[in-house]
Amino acid sequence: MNYRHAFHAGNFADVVKHAVLALVLDHLARKAAPFFVLDTHAGTGLYDLAGLPAGKTGEWREGIGRILAKPSPPAALSPYLDAVRAANPAGELRWYPGSPALAQALTRPQDRIALVELHPEDGDDLKRRFSRDRRVGVHRMDGYAALKGLLPPPERRGLALIDPPFEVRDETARLCKALAQACRRWSTGIYLVWYPIKARPAIDRLHADLAMLGLPPTLAAEVLVRSDDDPSRLNGSGLAVVNPPWTLDATLAELLPWLAEALAAPEGGTGAGHRLEWLVGENA
Repeated sequence: MNYRHAFHAGNFADVVKHAVLALVLDHLARKAAPFFVLDTHAGTGLYDLAGLPAGKTGEWREGIGRILAKPSPPAALSPYLDAVRAANPAGELRWYPGSPALAQALTRPQDRIALVELHPEDGDDLKRRFSRDRRVGVHRMDGYAALKGLLPPPERRGLALIDPPFEVRDETARLCKALAQACRRWSTGIYLVWYPIKARPAIDRLHADLAMLGLPPTLAAEVLVRSDDDPSRLNGSGLAVVNPPWTLDATLAELLPWLAEALAAPEGGTGAGHRLEWLVGENA
């Protein structure tokens, strides 16, 4: 409950997470049938990069700031970058759309969104921001409880974004338990599970834990901005994608190297790079 995403909005981890989220939303929107989006740790939904929290850290400059400065980005970034630009109609980068705003921008009138936020101030901001959109429900509750309480939805199609802050010791255990239960309730849903990368042994354990859950096909996509050998700092970020859309692995095989090069920290050296592997199914 202490984590406030406003300090980190638009950083390199957001770029990776939101680029993949936008790809999945774009894929779902290609079919006429309605779909459902659940965001378990929604934050406030939209962030002022000129405000005090984002200005204090300036992390967005090494994230979305770099990406927008690059010429000729890959076509796979278009859904994401189009939504970022739409949030800044004046042209200058001021506002960063978090996952709720991206979901709102990339869904249609027939689709439905559930946003979950436990932090009282952020939850109030979230509710005010989306109060006029009848497709959006805002819920003040624990994100893992939402996976139990809000799934399965009436819609067979859709995705759940699970994006915890990893502040508590038992986060991985809670995450794995909730994910396994959710997949049993809603086996046709796509699940995007974000995780921070500090030291590789912890990520290897997380991957092993996920592989033991009996999940449907699961793809791990990671971008490292520096070597993953220092547990005191954020060196990269990853997403475990359960039930990934067809061809997502091929798209990410082209996109992740570009993102890794664009987002590499100045001191990243040979440690910067990407990983893409099947944890369950395909070639795992």
